[in-house]
Amino acid sequence: MSQQPDHVMDVPVTPREEYFFDLNGFIILRGVLSPDHVSQMNSILDQIIALEPPLMAGEWYGGVHAHSYGGAEGVNLQQIYEGGEPFERLIDHPGWYAKVKHFVGGEGTFDYHHGPLFIDENFANVRGPGEAIGLHSGGAEGCKRTQYRFRNGKFHCGQINILMALTDIGPGDGATMVVPASHKANFWHPQAAEASMRPGEVKSVDGVEGAIEVHLNKGDAILFVDAICHGSAKRVNAGERRIVVYRYGPSWGNFRHPYVVTPELYERLTPRQRKVVCPQPTIARTPNRI
Repeated sequence: MSQQPDHVMDVPVTPREEYFFDLNGFIILRGVLSPDHVSQMNSILDQIIALEPPLMAGEWYGGVHAHSYGGAEGVNLQQIYEGGEPFERLIDHPGWYAKVKHFVGGEGTFDYHHGPLFIDENFANVRGPGEAIGLHSGGAEGCKRTQYRFRNGKFHCGQINILMALTDIGPGDGATMVVPASHKANFWHPQAAEASMRPGEVKSVDGVEGAIEVHLNKGDAILFVDAICHGSAKRVNAGERRIVVYRYGPSWGNFRHPYVVTPELYERLTPRQRKVVCPQPTIARTPNRI
């Protein structure tokens, strides 16, 4: 079983967080991960990155799949909760679990039929100099996955993302960029066509009107609704930017990519975690690199 038991006290949403999440579409969770937890995850990533030959897009290592949208935004290590106990612990981390449930909403409705939440994608991203990801999403997109709603005194968001910093991310480091309040926009951003992500091209949000950089210390996280217009600045500093992203939505969701939880992981998880990663177990196995 994961080290994260069901009875750990979850940190509730505060009135301040409700206000600024509704206003801006995001909040920052300072120091939500302990230095030791961050160190453990970085050690695992060090092992994967040091593989010879390197793990390439399309390959598996254990339950972790190397995936890229063309290489311009760095390498995504998908299904990172298969990467070891430190990543499993993130599934229902007490620092954000109650907050995510609150913003996804649906308690007392069909959305809770299989459980309160579902992770449709989770990955670590390692980005080096010259890499970035372009502008994407926004309230005008209009799909259920990016839905932002507040009705009858409750939030109903199609997807809430937790983006965690495993390295300090400041000026020049390729920080996440957001356009505050764009989750409520009814129109596309005027620069969407020129700044949007495209396979194989380096696009960034640098110079996009209204966009701000979100600077994080390692151990911080940004909680944001996927409806917000977001992307990143281009990394110009030496070294690596390392983040982990877990995307949460209602229990009836499905995996974004054709990856599913392995039997080995499922057996290790607590009952609460099982409801989040696989509300209705459909176990498939893909040949792994050993």
